[in-house]
Order: sequence, then C-alpha cells, then structure tokens
Amino acid sequence: MAERIYYTYIMASRSRTLYIGVTSNLHKRVFQHKWKEHGGFTARYNCDRLVWFERHNDIGIAIAREKELKDWRRSRKIALIESINPAWTDLSREWYEYEPADYRRALDRMNN
Repeated sequence: MAERIYYTYIMASRSRTLYIGVTSNLHKRVFQHKWKEHGGFTARYNCDRLVWFERHNDIGIAIAREKELKDWRRSRKIALIESINPAWTDLSREWYEYEPADYRRALDRMNN
C-alpha cells in the first residue's frame, strides 16, 4: 500500500492576509486557491500565494499542526514563514503553465 503524504500549508495575499489549511494534494489545492474554484476566505481575500508548507505522513499530525498554527499570534506565523521564505515568494510559481494574473493579462491584451 502506498504511503500517503499530507500537507499543512499557508497561503497569503499580496497584502499578507494569511490562510492556513491542510490537504493530501497540495498541487491541486493551491491551484483551487489561485483560480478561486471555491468561494470563501481565500477567494474573498485573494490568498493566492503558497508561502509555506510542511509534509506529514499522518493526517492526524497534519490536522493537529494546522490547529496549532491557527492558534498562534500573527507575529509567530510571520516568523515561521520568513524562516524559510524571507521574501514571501510564491513557492508554487513554477508549478503551473499559467498563473491567473498572467491569464487575465493575456485575455485583456486579446480583447483590446
């Protein structure tokens, strides 16, 4: 039986609004956030940049970590992000052929 991998992750907006989540398919879930496939917090606040994540072999541990991070003060969450990603670079930037912003710009150019 193949071992499952789970991820605890943090998405951020340009203004650094944070969203913390857990998933078994980080690539797919980040895509959903970027393209706003589900309404809710990340769509409303445009949290479309993956700025931090951890891998776990146990879903219980991943969920416990998510809950732990959600209880932290904002300053501690920022310190965690900046410990591995000081520039707040989108860690998923190279995962997809198009980013939503790139796609929208291309459509605008075609329509003008």
